Amino acid sequence: MADDGSSYDEVSDEALVRAARTGDEEAFAVIAARHGPGLYRYAERLVGGSSADAAEVVQEALISAWKGLGSFEGRSSLRTWLFRLTHRRAVDLQRHRRPVPVDDELLSHTIRPAADNPLQHVLDDELLAALQTALDELPWHQRAVWLLRESEGMSYDEIATALALPVGSVRGHLHRGRKTLAERMARWR
Repeated sequence: MADDGSSYDEVSDEALVRAARTGDEEAFAVIAARHGPGLYRYAERLVGGSSADAAEVVQEALISAWKGLGSFEGRSSLRTWLFRLTHRRAVDLQRHRRPVPVDDELLSHTIRPAADNPLQHVLDDELLAALQTALDELPWHQRAVWLLRESEGMSYDEIATALALPVGSVRGHLHRGRKTLAERMARWR
């Protein structure tokens, strides 16, 4: 970076990539700090709530990113490319394991805390359990697309790039996933 002691915090992703390609580890550390939390949230939900597995997936994805910066052509955003690498590492992990359920802690943000009403607490717990079961039963791609769209707010194009799927397939997976979740959660409406 510049000799004036300025920080990379305000630098664009494009400039950070250029600096990291020259071997600037500080620039890459900023990339990791900037995008790591979102990658971790996605990985944790995708691998079923295991913090250790999510950390491993993100670490492997960031190692791949560091080694592969020379191949990043900028056809997608850096964020999308990093999510794609994270998805690939999660797929690799899942190939060697059976599906793992989603952790209640990850879903708890979807329900407002109940007032001091014991009945509402019971209903919230039942709703979380039903949602967890419904998400666990979604096929891998539907679950991944749903998480990227609903949790990370990615566009269809970004999801398509991240998962190496055609945009039409992304739309189809999301539609089928939402439909399946709606059917399984119908009694909670």
